[in-house]
Amino acid sequence: MPHSQTSAPRASIPKGRLARGASPWLLPTVATAALSLLRARSSKRAAVVAVPATALAAGMLWFFRDPEREITQGRVISPADGVVQSIMPWKDGRTRVAIFMSPLNVHVNRAPLAGTVTSVEHIPGGFVPAFNKESENNERVVWHFDTELGDIEMVQIAGAVARRIVPYVPQGTKLEQGERIGLIRFGSRVDIYLPEGVDVAVEVGQATTAGVTRIDRD
Repeated sequence: MPHSQTSAPRASIPKGRLARGASPWLLPTVATAALSLLRARSSKRAAVVAVPATALAAGMLWFFRDPEREITQGRVISPADGVVQSIMPWKDGRTRVAIFMSPLNVHVNRAPLAGTVTSVEHIPGGFVPAFNKESENNERVVWHFDTELGDIEMVQIAGAVARRIVPYVPQGTKLEQGERIGLIRFGSRVDIYLPEGVDVAVEVGQATTAGVTRIDRD
């Protein structure tokens, strides 16, 4: 459902090493690993469980990492870590840049421009792989930002494994460029629509880093 808020608070997003919204997945795996390790000395069954449980916990800690970034100066920067999957002219003159995020990427997304969040809309849908064309009908969150370039649309799309998109900020929030705005759990995609007249600086197949890679060209 769309968020509604009349005030315009300043975003206050934690800048820790682990992503906000990770706890439902992270806490059970870490707790299981810790418990099995404690019991491993006295129980062969616990010792057997400890190896995969510890590996899973380590994988979760890696997946939900949230590193600090030196934000690049530029009009539009990448909202996501990943690889440019497609660059498509839109009928209204905009250009859509789709970024595929594999499970190995950081999945915290960032504001592509400074501005105000004018809407955050959750749209139910399917869960086909994010690299599939049909993923456009997946579960997604559609963002609109009021920026110096006008209205900018960004879409977080869930993948085959990702079953939850976690927005960090509500409608009305004023953001600096590169601030954290949300998390997509596991493989997924982020689309950003550049306004008419804004040239694309990236190419299909190019790796992007959220907050670092510039998307537009002067």
